[in-house]
Parts: sequence; structure tokens; C-alpha cells
Amino acid sequence: MANRDRGTYTFRHGVTPETMTVISSKCKLYARPSDGDSSELKQIGVVSNFDPSESRTIEPVRGIGFGDHVAELVPGMTEPMSLSVTRTAQYLSQIYNVFGYKGGMEGIVRSLRHHKWPFDILQELIISRLDPVTAEMSDVSQFISTSQDVFDEGLAAIVTSYEGCWFQDYSTSFAADTALVQENVTILCTDIVAVADDVKYFETSPDLFNMNAVSSIITSVAQGVNV
Repeated sequence: MANRDRGTYTFRHGVTPETMTVISSKCKLYARPSDGDSSELKQIGVVSNFDPSESRTIEPVRGIGFGDHVAELVPGMTEPMSLSVTRTAQYLSQIYNVFGYKGGMEGIVRSLRHHKWPFDILQELIISRLDPVTAEMSDVSQFISTSQDVFDEGLAAIVTSYEGCWFQDYSTSFAADTALVQENVTILCTDIVAVADDVKYFETSPDLFNMNAVSSIITSVAQGVNV
């Protein structure tokens, strides 16, 4: 989004539930916007869909005279990873802008033919507070103290960098019976790299959490009490 609308209530950062299951609200996407510092990544707002996918051919090896039998499966070359991104269109912030191109009100970029330089995308999958502490379930007292330490230290994340990205296709739709306008792009990336990052993540405010309630639930579960 543009600097002028990045600080509005639309882009306030909220909190998410702490679950053992991966949830989409713990996935954060970053890129270098067209109006920002070229070395600074900004979180992409109002993304409603992010679908990474990749494939490769698997070729069966057979031999004549040995019947209908597969001797081995040989993996072929992996196709470039495809990233499908759907984002709500905004007057001051369109999908070209968030990936570094001056489109919309900022410039002349309107088409894929105007896209001449690759860009990078960073994904952070923030690990729930429940996951790092459950290893100590065998000792309830140690588990509760450990959980408090984890809350104080912050969270870890699985960080993935999608490098050398190019737009493959772009589409949007204006319909009379639907007010919301969304932009859809398919992005191909040159490489996928795991990023080691020791940055700690914190939610908005500590007063949004009740550690006493968490400790009570943990103790009750360990003692076989239904909660």
C-alpha cells in the first residue's frame, strides 16, 4: 500500500488465535513497495489469497520383456514455483505498487509489458505460542514456567524468500452485482530460499493476553479435567 494510506485503520495490526493448527492470519507477506526505500520490505496489506505451488514430472523406468512392471521412478526437473496472489484493489494502492512498480496514481505501469525488472517476496509463517512449549507436557510445573518464558521472549517464524519473481498473468474484474474489486496475479519465482532469522515477534499489547487463564487450562488438562 502507499505511504499515505499505510497508517489508516484499514491496516492496523491485530492479534490472532494461538492454535496448534496453522492459520492464515499468521502468514505475513512482505515486498518492496514503489513508494518506499528500495532496501526496506513492507508488509503487504489486504491480501485475500496467497497460493504457492510447484510441480515436476516423474518418469517411470520400464524394461521390455519384464511385463507391466515399473523398475524405478525418476524425478524430472522442477518447474518454477507459481505464486497466485489475490488482493483487494484500492485507489491509492494497486497490486503493481506493492511489488515495486509505479502504477495507478503513482505512474504509468498498466500492463505486463511494463514489467521489466524482477522483484522479491518474503513470507513469514509465525509459529504459535502453543507449539514451542508443548514439548514440556510431561512436567506440568516446568511446562507452565516455560510457557511464561516463551511469552516473554516472543515468537519465532518460518521465513521463506521467493527471489527473482516475475508476473506471469494479471486479471481484475468489475461487476455490476459485486462492489468489491480484486486484482489477481500469477507470479513465477526463480528460486526459493530458507531464511534463518532470529527476530522475535510480539502481538500488539501484553494486556490482550491472560497468562493465568492459560496456566489454569494447562493444569486442568494435565490433571484430566475437562475444560
